Amino acid sequence: MTPIWFTALSWLSLAIGVISFLYLVVEMRRNPPHMAIMAWVWPICGLFAGPLIIWFHKRHSGHGDSPFPISVAKGTLHCGAGCTLGDILAENLALAVPALLIPFGWPDFWQHKIFALWGLDYVFALVIGIVFQYFSIAPMRGLGLAKGLKEAAKADVASLTSWQVGMYGMMAIFHFAVFKGLWGAEINAADPEFWFAMQIAMMAGFVTAYPVNWLLIRKGIKEEM
Repeated sequence: MTPIWFTALSWLSLAIGVISFLYLVVEMRRNPPHMAIMAWVWPICGLFAGPLIIWFHKRHSGHGDSPFPISVAKGTLHCGAGCTLGDILAENLALAVPALLIPFGWPDFWQHKIFALWGLDYVFALVIGIVFQYFSIAPMRGLGLAKGLKEAAKADVASLTSWQVGMYGMMAIFHFAVFKGLWGAEINAADPEFWFAMQIAMMAGFVTAYPVNWLLIRKGIKEEM
């Protein structure tokens, strides 16, 4: 059983994330970003990074005038928004329809459902991430649908995969070492503790994806923001 203090902290953190999301939605309507897709990226990232994203947006929301490390951070957040939205959709769908996990090896192949969930998460995140990249790359390069999707996939696969590596690593620590190992608790997407852990895992994803995005932007595979 998870401690009461951890459950309370989870609810508090999630509430801050939702409030940050709503604040940034309003801010996007008041001051639309130069790149339209960022009107989705900033609020979605607010769900896991809360006031930190609000501060970062206020300091560095401009286009074309940011130092390169800041541009890389914005590009990494662009990837993170796709991961976040994909994971939210996949986890809740799997909770409602567990049969979705059968093609990903549960219950026949994996002993732990979490590994099948990661497979479903990855597919959802990748599809949404490529769509996000398309609406970033295609307008800036004047590309059609087919070429735009191809370039978006090229830009997003490595970026998103590196984000998911960090996220899965942190979620594995929470799932096996903290929830099961320390507290003997079964936690899933129906529990606030799961989503609090996911908020922290998204931060880990940013750390692992940042150097990959640096390289992708330097090589011109991904657009600088």
